[in-house]
Amino acid sequence: MSDTLHYHLEHAGPDRDWIVFIHGAGGSSVTWKHQTKAFQAHYNLMLLDLRDHGLSKDIQPAYGSYSFDIVTDDVLKALDHAGIAKAHFMSLSLGSIILQRLDARRPEMIISMIMVGGVFKADWRINTFAHSGKFLSYFVPFRWIYDGFIIIVMPRKNHAFSRKMYRRQSKKLAPGEFLKWLGLYQDFFSVVRAFYDRQLTRPALLVMGGQDHVFLDAAESYAKKHQPLAEIAVMEDRGHLCNLEDRKAFNKIVLSWLGELEI
Repeated sequence: MSDTLHYHLEHAGPDRDWIVFIHGAGGSSVTWKHQTKAFQAHYNLMLLDLRDHGLSKDIQPAYGSYSFDIVTDDVLKALDHAGIAKAHFMSLSLGSIILQRLDARRPEMIISMIMVGGVFKADWRINTFAHSGKFLSYFVPFRWIYDGFIIIVMPRKNHAFSRKMYRRQSKKLAPGEFLKWLGLYQDFFSVVRAFYDRQLTRPALLVMGGQDHVFLDAAESYAKKHQPLAEIAVMEDRGHLCNLEDRKAFNKIVLSWLGELEI
């Protein structure tokens, strides 16, 4: 057992900036494998497995329920363990809320934020799933709930690869672990509301799929509200996990944006 998340480091050189990758619920650091290949020549990389995910099993201390402060504490402990004081942060889906909490608690650590399939508001669809998911967990297997959510968020034929990859990775989650993550909905609403209204103080890139029918509208609203520091790149004909669906185009968008920050 360990008290630190499992993480993997790629070193490009002592003079290079760090990028820290935070995956979404049900995923793992494997989610970023196509970004690792493209970014490792330009940046130092840290790829995390969140509590209960990937190789981060039995992280201590154990908790009966989770909050975003608990999972953010895990990330901060791993950063301290690796000696990373400042970095760009890239998050995926629910990982964006962990990044939002990190921004509130340790803003001095963040050079820039890249939020892929980011979550910025709790609309009626998210509210309905969060509350019904908790209710249904008493009656049906958690796998049905998770698979149902994946289909709702990524329903199209061209989203099949993303659905398959997340299903495969999520099989490492035990039922009890899944319910702890599902329980984050109690903390979810206050975190996204505070981030949406708080003044943005560092560059942020929102990369969204044009077919992300659940989260795109709120991302566009956030980018408009927080211009010019917030920018949005919409990948047409792509879904929620656009970094998986079109990795070459995604990598080009993000590397170009990061390069402009350094000019």
